[in-house]
Amino acid sequence: MEKKRFNWGIVLGLSFLGFSRSLGWALNKGFSFPLLSAYTGSAFVRGTILALEGFIGLFIPPLLGYYSDTLKSKHGRRRPFIFIGGILAGIASMMIYTAYVLGVPLLGFALVLAFLYLSLHLYTAQYRALMPDTIESGQRGKASGFITLFEWAGNLFLFGIGGYLVAKHGTGYWGPFAIASVFLVGAALFISLKIKEPKAPEIEKDESLGEYVKSIFTNHDFLRFYIAQILWWMSFEFVAIFLYGILAFILYGTATESAIDKVTSMGLYLMAMFNIAVLLGSLPGGYIYDRIGRRLSIIFGGLIFAIPLLVGWFIHTKTQIFITILLAGVGWGVLVAASYPVIGDLLTKYEKEAFTGRYYGVFEATKSIPVLLAGTIGGALVDLAGGNYRVLFPIGALLVLVAMPLIWSMKRLETSQEVIT
Repeated sequence: MEKKRFNWGIVLGLSFLGFSRSLGWALNKGFSFPLLSAYTGSAFVRGTILALEGFIGLFIPPLLGYYSDTLKSKHGRRRPFIFIGGILAGIASMMIYTAYVLGVPLLGFALVLAFLYLSLHLYTAQYRALMPDTIESGQRGKASGFITLFEWAGNLFLFGIGGYLVAKHGTGYWGPFAIASVFLVGAALFISLKIKEPKAPEIEKDESLGEYVKSIFTNHDFLRFYIAQILWWMSFEFVAIFLYGILAFILYGTATESAIDKVTSMGLYLMAMFNIAVLLGSLPGGYIYDRIGRRLSIIFGGLIFAIPLLVGWFIHTKTQIFITILLAGVGWGVLVAASYPVIGDLLTKYEKEAFTGRYYGVFEATKSIPVLLAGTIGGALVDLAGGNYRVLFPIGALLVLVAMPLIWSMKRLETSQEVIT
């Protein structure tokens, strides 16, 4: 197999795409919950609507990732999906603002959110697959750290701008929606026009859709990693989806619409601070993945993320909230940067590098399952706890700790250069 050269141009292009996509997801995380609060006060209803992201992400990335592996186009295997998905996501961003301003019913607003989720997931697997498509094993940690930095910088940018605009103009101000729309469309055009995909690897024996699904459940390395990722993303989503409710409950003892309005600006700034912490963890996270060991780097990040969540059950003040979230953010940066290259390295070991689209599609689906479950289960748990959103902290920490033994048991992950026959 031809050796891949580390190409900073490709990494920068993917970083710009990741930055722009993060604006779309940050728009959802930062504004969907407060806007839904104008429609309903039920944590279960809010969580269920936001869980549509997980439902769509459970099916679309694995299927379209599979078909992108087999696509024969003069524009490449990944770029057509990126172009179409990016344009539609830009349109969907403005539709969210328009629907809210026009006062569409709850069902209509939920459908607009679903359109945004669908648009972003049209090219989730293809975006992820381009990195291992172009970067050889042994250097993917470095690329992952850099791309992760830009992804979370996108979150930071929108949360920072959004926090300022919400404080000045209110939750429904059009600015953040327009900013996300412009970047989403611009990045899709840039990748489509300026970034060339490498030639697709020759496939000696392709996998049918059934064989592809079967291999995920029969290969213990892939299965352990996918299960572990479901667990730690569930932990993240418990806090991310219900952050405003958590803040309102800790500071005001309730999560009514008026209490959530009081913490919305703080929540956006807190999300921005969390992303700064993630940036601090992402570059070293990618570096140690290549240097000190794949399993150890993931476990290291997981523990740094989980411990502050355990302590979160006892916090009562704004200062304690900020410290808890910032420490967790550093750990999350290490964990995300160290986990991104895992699938690519496993595919290298098993000589399946032609199948990055489909396996990164499942990689993204395992991040969507937690969105689906965290919204519904998290909302139900909060309602069962009498509206006590704080309960999501220790439950989230426990999920991360359960995932760590699964990662440690992936012994074949360590020697990524050795090919298994």
